[in-house]
Amino acid sequence: MCATAIVAAISDPTLFKNGRELSAWLGLVPRQSSSGGKQQLLGISKRGDKYLRCLLIHGARAVIYKAKDLENPIHKWIINLKNSKGANKAAVALANKNARIIWALLAKQQTYKQAV
Repeated sequence: MCATAIVAAISDPTLFKNGRELSAWLGLVPRQSSSGGKQQLLGISKRGDKYLRCLLIHGARAVIYKAKDLENPIHKWIINLKNSKGANKAAVALANKNARIIWALLAKQQTYKQAV
């Protein structure tokens, strides 16, 4: 469901310069309020496609729920992030990471290969 929604919403992934631009378009990156050399990062911006953001975050929550049962580096990263920042921030961080991976796969027209 998520894959078809993303492909339908993003007709040309090369319109985004990088994965961060796609994440910003989806509203998964922190809002910035910078002035005089001081950078202040606020909560996620919540701009962009609400439906896609919702799908990505709910998918990330499902992965976080199952992460405690698996033993690989990605799941260890998720568990550490959840313990240090909380479940909601970990879900948004994982959704952001997934959005960047999705952009890379679509822009380079490749299939996903998990690193071991």
